[in-house]
Amino acid sequence: MLSYTIHKHQTQTQWVTFVHGAGGSSTIWYKQLREFRKHFNVVLLDLRGHGNSKVHLKDAFKDKYTFDNITHDIIEVIDFENIPRSHFIGISLGTILIRNLAEKHPHRVDRMVMGGAIMKLNFRSQVLMRLGIIFKSVIPYLWLYKFFAFMIMPNKNHRESRLLFVREAKKLYQKEFIRWFKLTSEINPLLHFFRTVDIKIPTLYVMGEEDYMFLPTVKQVVQSHCASSLVVVQKCGHVVNVEQPLFFNDTVIQYLQS
Repeated sequence: MLSYTIHKHQTQTQWVTFVHGAGGSSTIWYKQLREFRKHFNVVLLDLRGHGNSKVHLKDAFKDKYTFDNITHDIIEVIDFENIPRSHFIGISLGTILIRNLAEKHPHRVDRMVMGGAIMKLNFRSQVLMRLGIIFKSVIPYLWLYKFFAFMIMPNKNHRESRLLFVREAKKLYQKEFIRWFKLTSEINPLLHFFRTVDIKIPTLYVMGEEDYMFLPTVKQVVQSHCASSLVVVQKCGHVVNVEQPLFFNDTVIQYLQS
């Protein structure tokens, strides 16, 4: 089972489960935890191979890494804690896992909040993926990760997010990076399915106006999915919860309580 921490509220019954992106860990939510604990029960988890799920469980995940298997890891955690339903908040690749979880287990999901959501790989991101596939076993993974982080978060005001993700990625092994990178072979058909099928679960997309790779597609998705809405954060890039935490926290808490 994944490594995770639980923060229980004395009176509230609603749960919020935070899902980080590839190369990160539950520590990326450090600007959210204090505020969300005031209103909800909170689950912070480390995906397989990340954070403490690497340190304590490095030999536990011997099955192939697929989006379904990694989604099942999250279900195992909330099952073990007897959490029947939860809101789910994700960032970057974590939004793909949450959307997949909602597809497989819709009765477990109250609302979804998708920060820096990935709904389609544009031309630039597909080129990055292909370069990664070519060089993933030759070039040290951290070089590739730093390059990807800079391409996704290029501006000066993205620096904090970029450095945070690179710092967390340093804790990965080369083998672990390659396992996660192989997931890219699944990603295009999965994202096409997500764009095409309206799951009708209330969903809030929180996107930075400078998230050039992913914002245009999210705008299109929100127009065609009836239960979805979009908030665009000014002067902000891909990792909205780190770059604009006060706005992110206020907006998301108000949405989940509405």
